[in-house]
Amino acid sequence: MLFTLLQANVAAEAVATEELNFSLIDMAFKGGWLMIPLFLLSIVTIYIFSMKWWAINKASKVDRNFMDQVRELVQDGKPKAALALCNDTDTPVARLVAKGIERIGRPLQDIQIAVENVGTVETSKLEKGLPMLATIAGGGPMIGFLGTVMGMVQAFFNMAQAGSNIDITLLSGGIYTAMVTTVAGLIVGIMAFFGYNFLTSRVSDVVFQMQSTTVEFLDMLQEPVRRQ
Repeated sequence: MLFTLLQANVAAEAVATEELNFSLIDMAFKGGWLMIPLFLLSIVTIYIFSMKWWAINKASKVDRNFMDQVRELVQDGKPKAALALCNDTDTPVARLVAKGIERIGRPLQDIQIAVENVGTVETSKLEKGLPMLATIAGGGPMIGFLGTVMGMVQAFFNMAQAGSNIDITLLSGGIYTAMVTTVAGLIVGIMAFFGYNFLTSRVSDVVFQMQSTTVEFLDMLQEPVRRQ
């Protein structure tokens, strides 16, 4: 008897889950053609966030001993070895230092300008794609609200056509479309909004890291070179 009751409960839960899945899919299809751009925007959001998160996470990983090794090599009069070390380290910080090492022997101001220019280029690379996330964060809800307005227009149009024979079913289709597109647009916008702010904060951390390295490198160049 107990086993039979358990089987019945499992079957009921399976049916409920199936109905829920069907209702969600059915809801998406009944949202109208505006669900297509919203779906595409969600895919773009996930793609940009994943790619930028990977790139920024890679850029932020710098060996703590990197600058110590560079300082040792530069002070020992081995700039080529220091440059080779930078080239083997594929990070924005390493490329900043490499550009500065290439300019050793020139005025300090020229070295600083060269390093800062590389920093600007590296920052632009890290920020590439983020404006698209910001656009989706604002555009997704707007598309959803457009669907809301279109759905309500459809609902009132059905009311006008029905005349005195107004039935609640005439309104349900338009209101359904309005609510579904609103929810979908807000979901896409929220995803893009939080993704943009998260990635922006991570880029700021990397930029701060580059600025700190630039100051440390310029200070290092003013230290005397050790004689062999």
